[in-house]
Amino acid sequence: MMTLINIRRLAVMLIALSCIGLSACSTLPSMQAQVSASGQPEEFLSSAAFTQSFPGTERQTCEAARRALLSQGYVISEANDAAVKGRKYFQPEADVHVQIEFHVTCAPNNQGSNSATAFANAVRDRYTLRRSTNSASLGVGALGSISLPFGSSDDALVKVASETIPAKQFYSQFFDLLERYLDPMEAVASDAEKAD
Repeated sequence: MMTLINIRRLAVMLIALSCIGLSACSTLPSMQAQVSASGQPEEFLSSAAFTQSFPGTERQTCEAARRALLSQGYVISEANDAAVKGRKYFQPEADVHVQIEFHVTCAPNNQGSNSATAFANAVRDRYTLRRSTNSASLGVGALGSISLPFGSSDDALVKVASETIPAKQFYSQFFDLLERYLDPMEAVASDAEKAD
């Protein structure tokens, strides 16, 4: 049988454990602020995977980016001298739909350097198919109405996840392809115009 002293000790231990639990919960949000949704720490590094410099103007760099995306099946929704946006769709499973939206921003480097930097960012959205069936009601004179389980079913794609693709190799392959689409003759013509 538990004595009064043992009951008091148990109560004190429970209170102490509750306080420790509450203090741990209060520090959790500040720790989570430093970690991205994929569990990777969010850091600002000088050698990021999302940027690379190329010879030529920003217009030439963005045009090469547009061609690189087109060559991989992206649908271009926006393209100008300083930015390109493309979208590609996948269906890895019957009820799953994935969409990648690729953004490229081109900016000139130091004046007179005839080079530009491409900043790339790809966001992957994941959708799943949700079904909801609608039952039909049938009114029958003296009996009232009867609800039957037949009728139409509404299917809707619902977004279940969205993340920036973090893989360095993904962007490295894109930048390699972009470099292949840079027109070296156009860069030479641009240099000749500057010389005149």
